[in-house]
This record gives sequence, structure tokens and C-alpha cells, in this order.
Amino acid sequence: MTFLANSGNLIILGLTVSAIAMLGFIAFFNNPKSVTNRTFLGFTIVAILWGVLNFSATQTQEPSASLVLWRLVIFTAVWFCFSIFRLAYVFPEDTKIFHPLYRRALLPFVALVSFLTLTPWVFVRLTTFPSPGTIPDIENGPLIPLFGLTVGGLVCGAIYHFVQKLRHGDAAERRRVDLIMAGTAITFALLITFNFIFPTLFKIFDFIPYGVVFIFPFIACTAYAIIRYHLFNVKVIAAEVFSFILTVATLLQIVFSTTVLELFLRTAAFALVLFISILFVRSVVREVQQREIIQKQEQELEIVNKQQEGLLHFISHEVKGYLTESQAGFAAIIEGDYGAVPEKVKDMASTALTSVRRGVATVMDILDASNLKKGTVAYTKKPFDLRKAVRDIVDELKASIDEKGISIDLAIGEGAYLFEGDEDKIRRHVVRNLIDNAVKYTPHGTIRVELTDGDPSTPLRTGKINFSVQDSGVGITPEDKQNLFTEGGHGKDSVKINVHSTGYGLFIAKQVVEAHGGKIWAESEGQGKGSKFIVEFPIS
Repeated sequence: MTFLANSGNLIILGLTVSAIAMLGFIAFFNNPKSVTNRTFLGFTIVAILWGVLNFSATQTQEPSASLVLWRLVIFTAVWFCFSIFRLAYVFPEDTKIFHPLYRRALLPFVALVSFLTLTPWVFVRLTTFPSPGTIPDIENGPLIPLFGLTVGGLVCGAIYHFVQKLRHGDAAERRRVDLIMAGTAITFALLITFNFIFPTLFKIFDFIPYGVVFIFPFIACTAYAIIRYHLFNVKVIAAEVFSFILTVATLLQIVFSTTVLELFLRTAAFALVLFISILFVRSVVREVQQREIIQKQEQELEIVNKQQEGLLHFISHEVKGYLTESQAGFAAIIEGDYGAVPEKVKDMASTALTSVRRGVATVMDILDASNLKKGTVAYTKKPFDLRKAVRDIVDELKASIDEKGISIDLAIGEGAYLFEGDEDKIRRHVVRNLIDNAVKYTPHGTIRVELTDGDPSTPLRTGKINFSVQDSGVGITPEDKQNLFTEGGHGKDSVKINVHSTGYGLFIAKQVVEAHGGKIWAESEGQGKGSKFIVEFPIS
């Protein structure tokens, strides 16, 4: 077989085939399980075969080979039209249940018609010898009307399905079908103009080899409708352009081959580069998709977090209200507002009041932690005496310390401890929380509370106020240190020692300290060796 194709025609054919193959495989790899994507890949493969055969048929001068090629052209044309029909039928679904007639009637009928196109029943013989770039006169067989009705019916069926989706689909589906219909209109306008009107009326056959070029608009629009914006992401475009340039470069090597061996090797290299380019673009598309999925999940998570925070606030406020009412009731019983009550009732009320107050404190910790996390806490900063605050808290906790049988050593160095900050929050969340924790996690031994104006290890003033609480309690393991100062963070065995631990205390303390420009950290030599919590505030 002698091919007289010039280099320009081969380049155009190669570029179009490369682009169609890339679009088909990119769409397929975008979602290999989708029946739409699989059908589109099959359609692009058939389109490439039809285009290559159509081009080859117009370039050969051997009558026997020409007849075989033209029969193969109409053979692939049947499957080309069937692929369009199937694509219209399944688009844009990921799964599709086919009607029983599809498998039992339509598919066998199309297969039969395509087989008949390879026999003299459709094309009998050539009546004129072919010349390059022209269509030879062919004697039609008795079944040529069946071929025409089949391909025409399949195309009309495809258009019918697209129109139905255009009429009855949702807004997003209609936009995608609009795009496909636009590609269809462009493709058929080009085919009718250059492959029918020009050859029939003006005897111009120059454009017949470019049939595959004319169907490219339909394929490109359909690929975009399937993959949507993923195909046109900036990063994906860069990958596509790079891959396409690389493919074109290898294609040009084929065109300028001078020996059969060069032609074979460069064709193999072209196929390999095309395959690698498809895989490369696929990986970029997947990366873009994964990033978009992550962004969407982050947005959904943010919405869920806000909903949970709202629910948390509602529940906490409700529980706090009930506990406050109970607290007032028990306090009234103890103080005798309801008259004299038996001593057992007063003891019960006292125990209940302690539990209720602990419950209120827990609810307040949860609310405060949530507000601190959102950054909605307002601080009322004004000068106050930090030394007095520390002494007051130690005095308040003295009874529980003595009851537990441990000793406390309060050491306050000389100096001014006037600090500008939110006194209530520093008292409750920092000073009281650290001392109270030391009491809870020290079964026996000593607690040392220290307040210094500067670094206690040197006589130099550092412009800092250091507050520290050191105990001889359970200590902190290296693993537990990682959870300190985190929201809901517990030590591994902390709940065994303090069953009421919420894990919010140190988290809140850290937020409050940092809001005042300070630092907080913990030191410990390990489990069973006690711990020391240090807070450093800047001097106002």
C-alpha cells in the first residue's frame, strides 16, 4: 500500500488524535467507575479509529486496499454513531441500568449491521481508480439504505436523549447538556460543510481527510461537560500544555523519519510519550480533585463545629441555670432561710451544695473554653494587687489542704505586684486552678506557692512577675506533657486520681495568660517526682 500523505496532513492528524486520546483517558481516569466516563473513553477510541481509517482511505491508490479501507470506514462509522447514542443515553450518570431491549435487540442489531458493512452487500466494488485526497466512485450494494437508516437513527436517538435531558434535567445538568449541544452543532456544521457540500457541489475533496478534526469540538465540549472545571484548573492547564508540547515534539520526529527503522522507533516513542502524558495529566487532575475535596470537607467541618458550639452553649446555659437554682436552694437550707432543719438534712444540703458548685464550675469551664477558642471572650483589664489575689486563694483553699493532710508553703518576695489585667479571670483560671490542681494531685507531702518580682534564681530584676506552684505529687510523664494545655487534654492516669477532671483547666489558664502577654509552662522530672507550673507575666 502506497501512502502519499504529506507532512502537513500527518501533523494535523497526529495533533488531533493526541488531543482526543488525552481528553478520553483524562475523563476516564477522573472516575473510572462511572459509566459515562467509560462510554466517553470508548467513544474517543472509536473516533480515533474512524479518523485514522478515513485519512488512510483518502491517501491510498491501490484499488483493493482502498475498498477494504472504505468498508472499514463505514464499519467504524456504525460504532461511532452507536457510541454517540450510548453516551447520550447514560450521560451524566455514574451508574445506569440499561433497558433489556438494549442488550437483546439494539446491540445485536448494530453488530449485525456493522458486520454487513464489511461485505459486498453494502459496498460492492470501486468503479473508478482512487487518487490521493479524493473519494473513489463506489458501487453501492442493496443494504446501503440499511446502513444509512442505522447511523441516522442512532444519531437522531442521541439528539433525542440530549434534548430530553435539556428539558427535564436540573440547572446544572442543563448547563452541561447545553455545552454538548454546542459542540454537536459545531461538529455537524463542519462535517456537512467540508465533507458533504464541498465535495458534492464544488468537487473539493481537500478536507475529507480531516474528518477527525471536525469531530474534535464535540469531543472537547463533552469532555469538559463530564469533568467540568477540573479540566480547566490553572495547574491542570499547565500540565496539559506541557504534555501536549512534548507529544507534538515526538510527533514531528515521526514526520521527518527517513528510514523504516526510524519510523518504527519514533512511532513507538510517540505512543510511549502520549501514554506517559496521559498518566501525568491524570495525576495532576487527581491532585486538584483531592485538594478540592479537602477544602470542601474543611468548610463542612467548620459548619459542623459552629453547630456543635451553638448546641454546647445552649446545653451548658440550660444546665448552668438548673444548677444555679439548686445551689440557691441548698444554700438557703444551710443558712436557715426555711427555718430550723435537722442536722442530717443540713449535712446533706452541705454535701449537695459542694457537688452543685463543682458542677457549676465544670459547666463554666466548658463555656469559657469554647469562648476562648472562638476568641469571643472580653477582658476587663485594670490594675490589681496580684500578691493579694494569691494570698486570698491560698486562704480559701486552706481548709481543703488541711483536710487532706498536706502542707502548703507560701513565699512572696519583696517588690511591687501591681498588675494590669482581668482580676477575676486570673484569680479563677490561673492562680486558683494551679493551686487547686496541686492539691488534687498531691496525695501527701508539700505544696510551695511562690510569687517573685523577677527571676527567683538571681538577684536581678527582669521586668517580669513569676508565679509558680510546685508540688511533691504524682508528677508528669513525657507522654502527658504533650497533652498539657490542650483542649480536653488529660494525663494518662489523671482521671484515676481526680475523677472530676475535665481537661479544660490548663487550656483555659494558657489562653488567659497569653491574652495578658505572659507565658505558662510545666516542669517535672517524671512520674512520682512532683511537678512545677510556672507563669510569667510582664510587669505593667
